[in-house]
Amino acid sequence: MMATKKLSDNSLNLVSGGTKQETADDSRFLNVLLYGRPYQCDRYGEYRVSRGDHDGEISNAWASVGVQVAFDSGTLVRDGGANHYYVNNKEVTQEQARQYAMKVTGVYLTRAQWDW
Repeated sequence: MMATKKLSDNSLNLVSGGTKQETADDSRFLNVLLYGRPYQCDRYGEYRVSRGDHDGEISNAWASVGVQVAFDSGTLVRDGGANHYYVNNKEVTQEQARQYAMKVTGVYLTRAQWDW
């Protein structure tokens, strides 16, 4: 017997990133969170993430709020593996990294405020 299980949208938000989509979301989130601050990164869509090397810029933005990240964004023809996020040398999910970054900056965003 096979049971079909579907994760809720809330559960999906707790899954660590990977792929061009998740790295692009990092750039969107950090672009708005760090608006007007040092290390604010540009906003990148999935295509631009796969076409260029923007991981260093996005990684520096994360580092400015105390989050270390190891990206595997993939390429134009290969989807990436899992991104890994660390706070105080402990691996956290992408959503936990976002929550930590918001706490550090004192800026609290809803997804609608950065994902446009």
